[in-house]
Amino acid sequence: MLACFIGMDMFHNTASRQLSQMFLAIFFFHTSEYFLAITIHGKRNVTLKSLLISKHYILAMLFSLVEYLVEYSFFPRLKEFWWLSNLGLVLVVIGEIIRKMAILTAGRSFTHLIKIQHEEHHKLITHGIYRFVRHPGYTGFLIWSVGTQIILINPISTIAFALVVWRFFAGRIPYEENYLRRFFGNDYGQYAQRVPSGIPFVK
Repeated sequence: MLACFIGMDMFHNTASRQLSQMFLAIFFFHTSEYFLAITIHGKRNVTLKSLLISKHYILAMLFSLVEYLVEYSFFPRLKEFWWLSNLGLVLVVIGEIIRKMAILTAGRSFTHLIKIQHEEHHKLITHGIYRFVRHPGYTGFLIWSVGTQIILINPISTIAFALVVWRFFAGRIPYEENYLRRFFGNDYGQYAQRVPSGIPFVK
C-alpha cells in the first residue's frame, strides 16, 4: 500500500513539473512577444494580435492538454522519460532565444503581420542571426512549439505541431518573400540564394 502511495505521489510530481513548465513557456513566450512589440513599435501600433493567439492555436493547445491527461491516466510510465522531457525544455529555450534574437536584431522591420507595402523603416536585415537563416523568427517558433509538446512527452501532438507549423510556414514564406523581392529587388534575391529559409525543405 505504501509503495502504491509513493508511486502515485511520483506521478503527481511528474504531471506538476511537466505541465508547469509547459504553461510557463507559453506565458513567457506570449507576454514577452507582446511587450517587445510595444517597446519596438509603440503601444498605439500594437494590438492583442501581437500575442499571436488564435482560435486554432487555442484548440491545438487544448488538444495537447487532453492528450497529456489521457496518456497520463492510462500510460503514466510514458511520462517518466525525463531525458526526453528535458530535451523538450532545452528546445523551448533554444526556440525562444532564436526568435527573440530575430525580433531584437530586426527591430522595427520585424512585424507579426506581413507587410504588403514598403515603409521607410522596413529595411533588409542580413546581419546577426539573419546571416544564418532568412526567417529566424519562424525557425524559433517551430522549435519552440515542438519543444512544448516534447516537454509533455506527447507523441501525437509533437508530430501534429511539427506538421501543422511547418505547413503554415511553408505557405507563408513564399507569399512573404514575393513582397520582399518587390521591396528589395536583386539584393533580396542574392540574399535568398546564399542563406537558407530556416524551415526544413523550404527553399
